[in-house]
Order: sequence, then C-alpha cells, then structure tokens
Amino acid sequence: MPNPLTLTVIVFEIALLGAGLVLLWRQVLSPAARRRPPASLPPWNAPASSIVLFMLLVVLGTWAAVIGAATLAKLFSIQGERLQVLSGAAGQAGMLLAAAFCHFRVEPLLPPRQRGSTNPITAGIVTFLIAWPVVIAVANAWDLILQAFGIPPSRQNLIQMFADTEDPLSLGLMITLAVAVAPVAEELVFRAGLFRYFRTRIPRVFALTLPGLLFASLHIEWPTMDGISSLAPLLALAVVFSIAYERTGRIGTPIVAHALFNLNTVALILTGVGDLA
Repeated sequence: MPNPLTLTVIVFEIALLGAGLVLLWRQVLSPAARRRPPASLPPWNAPASSIVLFMLLVVLGTWAAVIGAATLAKLFSIQGERLQVLSGAAGQAGMLLAAAFCHFRVEPLLPPRQRGSTNPITAGIVTFLIAWPVVIAVANAWDLILQAFGIPPSRQNLIQMFADTEDPLSLGLMITLAVAVAPVAEELVFRAGLFRYFRTRIPRVFALTLPGLLFASLHIEWPTMDGISSLAPLLALAVVFSIAYERTGRIGTPIVAHALFNLNTVALILTGVGDLA
C-alpha cells in the first residue's frame, strides 16, 4: 500500500495526465484545432553567418565555462557529486551567456513583442499539460523498441543523482539548474536560435526534428549509452515546445513549459514515484 505522499503524487499525476489529454484533443487533434490560425512566430531573416557564429559562440561559451569550473574545482578540492553539479551548472551558464551575447551583440534572437500576443505563463502551462501525455506515450513505446533490439533501458545520470544525493547543497543546486537555468538557456539556443532560423529555410518536419534531436542527444552519455531511454521522449518534448513557440511567438511559452516539466520530473524522483519521462 503506497504511503500518503506517494498516493497523493500518483493522484496528482493522473489528474495532470487527464488534463493533458483533454487539452491535446481541444488544442491539437480536434477538427476545430486543425483549422488553427497562422503561426504567430515571424521569420528570422538573419544571414547564415549569424547562425554559424551563434552556434560557435554557444559551443565555445559552454566549453569555456566547463573548463573554468574544472579549474575552480581543483583550486578548492571540489570532487565527486559536487564537481558534477558544478560542471553542469557552468555548462548551462556558459550556454546562457553565449546566447545573451549573440542576442545583444550579433543578431537579435527574439522577435519584437506583438500587441495582444499570448500570455506566456498561461500558454506555458497549457503546453506542459499537452506535452506530458505525449512524452509518457513516446517513452513507453521507445522502451519497448529498445527492449526489442536488446538494448537495456537507461535513464540519465542526472536523474540518478537526484534520486541518490544526500547533500543538501548539491540537491539545491541541481533543482535550481533544472528548473530555473536550463529551461532558459536551452530554449534560447534550440527554439529561439536553431528552430526559428531553420523553420523558414528547410522543410518544416526537419526544422522541428533536427534541433530536437540535437537537444535530446546532449542529454545522453553516448560512450556508455546512459540516458538512451530519454532520446525519443526528449525529441517529442522538443517538437511540442517548438510548435508551441511557433504558435504563440513568445519564447516564454516553451521556457515556462520546460521549467514545469523539469519541476514535475524532479518532484516525481524526490517523492519516490520515479520519473515517467
């Protein structure tokens, strides 16, 4: 018999799933939804050199921050779990700073705010709810495919760290990273940067999937295949976020949805229910 906390979380997740299914039908699958208005996201007319410089600065900024964190860790004898958390935080911070530099100094990533545009908080909540049943369905189907090919399912190292950590400082930093930093940094790079640039230059299916594949791939330790179970679910999540950004024209929409998704996953892990994504 589950304890009261676990039972409460399970009931809450069932409610989220039910709300997500209703919204998925009303906002995406119903005949009325399929007659949706044109996308609100304006094209990004930046030259190819700008997107190349953007990606170069993001990669260099991330690597430089990680190297700086490793140097700092040696100076202060930071090891083990705290070193992993520090490296992850530095990488996300480097990515965020590089994206901000590009926006203000190279080419604006974000379009001008349109009058009467969608509230990103409300739209973000709706996007999260729609994404949740999609991710759960894709995750279960992907696990079956992996098992059919004899590949053992493997979750991300970060998820295991959340489950195993007994260090309050590391836990607090990981929660802050997952809920506050990563959503902003990753949405600026993958949605505001890559997706917006490619959506008017290549077939839409590739504009949706290629940034999503890159986003999902970065969450996997390829030499050991740790996190391979997250590949397809994170790709599905990225596609939903891109569509939401396209429809609303507000980068705040996928940022809020991303933060809620990560917060929900962290809550599932910390309450012992486990991650469903």
